[in-house]
This record gives sequence, structure tokens and C-alpha cells, in this order.
Amino acid sequence: MSQGQQIPPWLQEQLMKLQQSQQNLQSIMAQKQQLDMELMESDRALEELRKASETDPVFKHAGTILIKSTKAALITELEEKKELANTRSTVLAKQETRIKESIKEQETKINEMIRGAQKPPSQ
Repeated sequence: MSQGQQIPPWLQEQLMKLQQSQQNLQSIMAQKQQLDMELMESDRALEELRKASETDPVFKHAGTILIKSTKAALITELEEKKELANTRSTVLAKQETRIKESIKEQETKINEMIRGAQKPPSQ
């Protein structure tokens, strides 16, 4: 295609779909990064909690305040939070894989369409 030509509508549509898939991939990767940070935070909190004795006072965040709790309750809560985050991370990883495969397929399709559009008309 020369510079004077416009992109055909069918190609524009495919390019838009590709761009949307790429944006979805970025969103998933950002969510995974956020989950990884949450997991690290939970791991650090669990590590500190396990160092504390049973008689040490422990607290948890509830919005902008701290509430007194028990060591066992906080450990259970953090372990559940980690389990949920791991499950969400697994789901996001599967979505990421599917989207990456879809992007590859879309890129291949677009390249084939472009090659087909650039061929001189057969006589």
C-alpha cells in the first residue's frame, strides 16, 4: 500500500481488534502485578505474625483504624487472603495465555491480509 492509499475498512477493523486485545493484555498484566504485591505483603505480615508470641497484642487494619485481634485469627485471615489471591493469579495467568495466543493469531491474520492486498491483481 502506498502512502496515498487509505487503510481498507476490513484491515482497520482487524487492527482495532488487535489493539483492544493488547489493551486487555496490559490490564491483565497490571492486575497480576497488583496481586503479586498483595501476596508479598501478606507473606511479610504472616512472617511477622509468626514471630510474635501468643501473648503479644496484634492489630489489623480496618480502613484508617487499627482493631485489636488475635494472632490465630489474623493468621487464618491472611492465609485465606493469600489463597484467594493465588486463585485469582492462576485465572489471570490463563487469561493472559489465551490473549497472547489470540494476539499472535490476529497478527498473523493481519499480515496475511496485508500481503494479499499488496499483490498485483491477477490477469
